Amino acid sequence: MPLQHYGVLAATLVARRREGATDTPHYQLHLRDAGGTDYRAAVNVLSDQAPSELLFVVDEDFRHPLLAQLPAPASGWRELSAQDGGGGLDFVRGGLFDRAALRVLPPELPGDDNDLADLLDRHVLRALADTAATVYVFGQRWPTEAHLPDKVFGFLPGNGVHDIHMNQGNDPGHRRDDGVRQDGALLLHIPAESRWVAVFLAFQSQSWHTDDTTGHALPGVPDPRPGDPGPADPGPGAPGQALRILAALVNPAGPDGRAETVTVVNDSPAAVDLAHWQLADAQHRRVGLPAQRLEPGATLTVPTGDGLQLGNKGGRITLLDPAGHTVHDVTYTAQQAAREGAAITFRS
Repeated sequence: MPLQHYGVLAATLVARRREGATDTPHYQLHLRDAGGTDYRAAVNVLSDQAPSELLFVVDEDFRHPLLAQLPAPASGWRELSAQDGGGGLDFVRGGLFDRAALRVLPPELPGDDNDLADLLDRHVLRALADTAATVYVFGQRWPTEAHLPDKVFGFLPGNGVHDIHMNQGNDPGHRRDDGVRQDGALLLHIPAESRWVAVFLAFQSQSWHTDDTTGHALPGVPDPRPGDPGPADPGPGAPGQALRILAALVNPAGPDGRAETVTVVNDSPAAVDLAHWQLADAQHRRVGLPAQRLEPGATLTVPTGDGLQLGNKGGRITLLDPAGHTVHDVTYTAQQAAREGAAITFRS
């Protein structure tokens, strides 16, 4: 069952509190909207399931079409629909960030700038110092506790937002929370610096191959982990992390039915045998790469033919090695696909 009260909170920062590294700690934010209502945002910094450290991406100059759809600054809570176009975030389908940029940090360590709480502090303290800064918190709202003060900041009534992380592809114990277009995130607008900062968090136990309707993890294709070295001593030309998706032509000029293409590049210092490599789309349709060797630094443009369907409303492309393992996957938005005849280039 998807989250029942998913939405976005638009508010200003009042305070923050770090909870250390015991139990299941959170990075706590005290926020207030323009009407004077107080909220607490509880940001997970540790999972209760191993591996416990969270994955994170911080984009310090975030630019995305969703910024134009945000509610007014400090306007309070807005519930969002999980339907397409309803304003919900989707890490898998939304083109919000490059998944290859995900990293792991422990929740709290002695010293400076070496844990997830330090990283959050780096941006939250800047927002606290700018009285015009606005914070947008995507997640699930918990019921207002009319007669109970907030357990962290003490305001009354207790009120706030949690699940500020990826909310799909969960392990069996949390599968009930799965859904599409309901992922959590933290966006900070800092006018003094003329920039948006976006923080995206996910659990290492979550899958990035999820059903387009339920958000449940799909069986059969394991997810690569950040920092995975790939096969031990694979040998010259053996499959590993050498190939990646470089570009895609998803909206060729001309009438429908014209040739869409995906371009891959060999970033390794050795040639790669492409036999049994495949490309897959968001609906898991597949097309094979031609059985040939791709030299170091070389590119190959693959017609999708009848195998893949790269829709103009946004989509996903996955590169699979001969064992069926995901080597690279990318997403693109409707805005990127709107430029007829222009290829979409993906960051490494």
